[in-house]
Amino acid sequence: MKTILSIISVLIVTLISMRTDPIKEWKAPTEANNFINPFKGNTVAIAEGKKTYIQICIVCHGEKGKGDGIAGITLSPKPGNFTSPKVQAQTDGEIFWKMTEGRPPMASYKTILNETQRWQLVNYLRTFNTLKK
Repeated sequence: MKTILSIISVLIVTLISMRTDPIKEWKAPTEANNFINPFKGNTVAIAEGKKTYIQICIVCHGEKGKGDGIAGITLSPKPGNFTSPKVQAQTDGEIFWKMTEGRPPMASYKTILNETQRWQLVNYLRTFNTLKK
């Protein structure tokens, strides 16, 4: 059921995103930097985050997190590339805030994923950090 709701959310947000106004850089508020990741470095959290990523995020962000998922092709702005230094330089709190609040075409996952699932997802997104590899 969650997967169906997620797909419907993506489709709705896709329709909303078909706009002509200029795309502004997406920045989390400075207070997001103060959010503490309760699962930082936790391998179980990373594994759980991967499950969530496969169910919800892969369709837009792609298997390797490069923003090249099948549903992301038509989106504007394009889905974030989690392997990019720009994304990886963000604090865990900024990433958590963005997935919580959303911004078209990115859906808000505040009510779709609980807080633990969102933090687990942040931890999984950190595995896309190509700077460490």
